[in-house]
Amino acid sequence: MSAPPRVLTVAGSDSGGGAGIQADLKTMLALGVHGMSVLTAVTAQNSLGVQGAWELPVEAVRAQYRSVVDDIGVQAVKTGMLASAELVEAVAELIGGTDAPAVVDPVGVSKHGDSLLAASALDSVRTALLPVATVATPNLDEVAQLTGVHVESEGDLRRAAAAVLEYGPRWVVVKGGHLAGDAGRVGGNQAVDLLTDGSEEHWLRAPRHDNRHTHGTGCTLASAIASQLAKGQSVPEAVAAAKEYVTGAIAAGFALGGGIGPVDHGWALTRRDTPAA
Repeated sequence: MSAPPRVLTVAGSDSGGGAGIQADLKTMLALGVHGMSVLTAVTAQNSLGVQGAWELPVEAVRAQYRSVVDDIGVQAVKTGMLASAELVEAVAELIGGTDAPAVVDPVGVSKHGDSLLAASALDSVRTALLPVATVATPNLDEVAQLTGVHVESEGDLRRAAAAVLEYGPRWVVVKGGHLAGDAGRVGGNQAVDLLTDGSEEHWLRAPRHDNRHTHGTGCTLASAIASQLAKGQSVPEAVAAAKEYVTGAIAAGFALGGGIGPVDHGWALTRRDTPAA
């Protein structure tokens, strides 16, 4: 039997299983690709927050990456938590030498507000990592961190996307899920994202589900995009399919522990009577 498309995630571990490497691999399995991993950091993390984080040495990250890419090969790469400037720059160099699309999730803070990226690494994200990205997937807080642009309404998304594109990614998805309600738009309570390459625009809308259990949403979206790219879809096709998958996962999110539970990565496989839209 032939192997399925292969996707490599370069990210940190979430011991609670809701985000990070764990969320990435669950997403990849659900979407029919073979997930592989390069671990950049270990976190002690649960539904209440991040209690500790320890980054791996650059040489360990580089060795993992080369081990996978040189033998198995990849059809797409996804990045998440990179922790330090040294790791950001090393991973950017590795991606730059890999003939595969790269989805960059510029993780800055966790769902609970815990920092996952050193302040000193922001410039490396701007100058080294974003320029090698096929698709960058910042949320509104990450846009503000990287560009200084604060999005208050849907009308600000285009300006935010333009600011991120100035750093060099081919495409950017500005995720508007953190906008309060339907800020700036009349009718319906929807979560809206903007995908653009600076000339072509795609506005992606989905129902905003009343579910607080959304841990791992960003990791899941980026991994879903990478999975669809690995299967040969165009960027607009991949992002639209990923948005649909994540919408269903959010709707099916479940309580776990005493805080914010995870999205359900297997919702489409277990058919928990949860619509994707």
